[in-house]
Amino acid sequence: MSADRRARVERRTSETEIDLTLVLDGSGRCEASTGVGFFDHMLHAFTRHGLFDLVLTCRGDLDVDAHHSVEDVGICLGQALGEALGDKAGIQRFGHAYVPMDDALARAVVDLSGRSYLAVNAAFRDGSVGGLPVALVPEFLRAFVDHGRLNLHVDLLRGADDHHGIEAIFKALGRALDMATLRSDRVSGVPSTKGTL
Repeated sequence: MSADRRARVERRTSETEIDLTLVLDGSGRCEASTGVGFFDHMLHAFTRHGLFDLVLTCRGDLDVDAHHSVEDVGICLGQALGEALGDKAGIQRFGHAYVPMDDALARAVVDLSGRSYLAVNAAFRDGSVGGLPVALVPEFLRAFVDHGRLNLHVDLLRGADDHHGIEAIFKALGRALDMATLRSDRVSGVPSTKGTL
């Protein structure tokens, strides 16, 4: 585990070019440029409420649609999380958060288990919000979970406005991950009866 728990990931494909730096023990600073304004806004919310630092540029084939950019950012963010965590010694491992935003209430529960599993229970009403197709929210989460090797359960418990619902999800994810990634003096070694995560 690096002293300041940071990671840089670069991804170059025929669909996207991504450069991402994540610092787990940050202050909530975010510089995100993906070409999808609402997605950038959600990454800011995630970073701010998780108290991570994120610097991200993504140049994707937005002339096709936003799918490749959003999914590939999820891939890179998951890879960066895993790299920054290192052997996970001393971390809390589990985290959860409820976040309200006006009409919306979201819950996120994470386990940095080394095993990928995603459950999303969220019903959206609109096809897109601010240029982001709402179907890409679970796609982003799946890519993040698969490449970060964590369990994530997300529930949008209520909400009439999709902007509020999606934003509550990203904020809850940030807060739950902050809790799970925190190091504790009470945790000796890797928090698993198996001795590894």
